[in-house]
Amino acid sequence: MKILFLDTSSFFVTVSIVEEDKILFLYQDSIVDDMSSKIMPIISNAFSSLTFSIRDIDKIMVVNGPGSFTGVRIGVTIAKVLAWSLNKEIVTISSLEYLASSSCNTEYIIPMIDARRGYVYGAVYDKELNPVVSDSYQEYNSFEKYFNNGTIVSFDNLKNSNKPSLDVLKVIKKHLNSKSLNAHEVNPNYLKKTEAEENLGRKNND
Repeated sequence: MKILFLDTSSFFVTVSIVEEDKILFLYQDSIVDDMSSKIMPIISNAFSSLTFSIRDIDKIMVVNGPGSFTGVRIGVTIAKVLAWSLNKEIVTISSLEYLASSSCNTEYIIPMIDARRGYVYGAVYDKELNPVVSDSYQEYNSFEKYFNNGTIVSFDNLKNSNKPSLDVLKVIKKHLNSKSLNAHEVNPNYLKKTEAEENLGRKNND
């Protein structure tokens, strides 16, 4: 099975092509601006280095959040357009689960994304990427009982956090048989409303 994996949920982007447990192409690097114009050339260059084309992939896996509102939207949109035009199905992946693929020597791994004002998008996973605490928008300290037996991983400058060492193959293997969606069923998972949506909601309730 040939899989295209995309993650644009943060400034640290992943584009990978995997076939039968083998990584054929892997791009993992920072893109700090103009991400929307840089992703497609990366994907195009990836397939130009292989013996098959993008039409030959069997499935697309895309990280659909939480994370950067713009970044998540870019990745999901690209995945949906490709899936629709190529008649392929999509598997959505949590950005927190992808962070949790990092190696650690503790019982738990605690992926976090800074949501500001003391809040994070966070979760708790075991080493097999099974959720112990589901993805949620909570205060940083709400995960405190797992700190002694867990490793916090984050690209953000959060207290006691470690930089992730993302394992694309580990995530792909786990989701090989996950439910696939057609392009129209795939949406970003932000875990909370945007600030503009929250302000609009407060205005409508006044």
